[in-house]
Amino acid sequence: MSVHPGPITVAPAAKSRRRRETAAAWAYLSPSVVVIIGLGLVPVVWSLILSFQADDLVTPSRFVGVDNYAALAQDPHFGQAVGNTLLYTALYVPLSIVLGLALALALNRRVRFIGVYRTLMFVPFVLSATAQGVLFSFILDPEFGVANSLLHRIGLSPQGFLTDPSQALLILVAITLWSGTGFCMVVFLAALQDVPPSLVEAARLDGAGPFRILRHVTLPAVLPVTTFLTLWQLIQSLQVFDLTYVTTKGGPLGSTTVIVYFIWQQAFQNFTAGYGAAAAYVLAVVLLALGLGVRLLRRDKEVR
Repeated sequence: MSVHPGPITVAPAAKSRRRRETAAAWAYLSPSVVVIIGLGLVPVVWSLILSFQADDLVTPSRFVGVDNYAALAQDPHFGQAVGNTLLYTALYVPLSIVLGLALALALNRRVRFIGVYRTLMFVPFVLSATAQGVLFSFILDPEFGVANSLLHRIGLSPQGFLTDPSQALLILVAITLWSGTGFCMVVFLAALQDVPPSLVEAARLDGAGPFRILRHVTLPAVLPVTTFLTLWQLIQSLQVFDLTYVTTKGGPLGSTTVIVYFIWQQAFQNFTAGYGAAAAYVLAVVLLALGLGVRLLRRDKEVR
């Protein structure tokens, strides 16, 4: 004769304890939840609504539909900002990754004072963009800067640097490389130290030289890290603002006006907040598409 167990019941004391634990958990989490909603979700929703309005941050706004987005498509200044941002990204992203990998390969060895060398390469990344901008504004000043003084001593003509429309954006790329390459170096260095030494030794026993080891062993091993760094650097380069603001204010002649600076300019200089919000959402959609694209590519590679 079999006995069927009845339904399992939870004692009232256990239910009460569980409610108290849940209430305590929410009490601890509530400040963070309020901050995330207040500083994250609310501004995102508010700026989306704002992008469909004409708003000067003073008078009452009015609904204009997609007029802000249509105006962006015909605005030559927005087109220039997009072009500058794409050029900046096309130069900075691959150069930072290649230089970071090269530095990581050079510093991935046991030599005397290796820790000092690694630290010196990483220190520029710790400096804020504001500090970098102020520093290089003094160094590259056309009249009193150290750079033109050195050029004069070796017999070369002075350069405009950040005041020359043909040079300013390239100088900004060089400054960002000076500071941002250290981050790529550290990430690559961590990945290189995870490469199994047995694979490298096996390749050497098979007669592979340094170039073949790099191509067939090292680079495939750090491919996931390279993908991460590519996406990270793309996002960082598309959002560059503070260095431009400190050094050139988008000039000269708009040659360094990037998308985020254009958004700030429209919202807080020209007081066309709705127009600036529309530009911000165009950038947000591009960043979202980049993230989803990289995720889909990685998933496709994993499936294959």
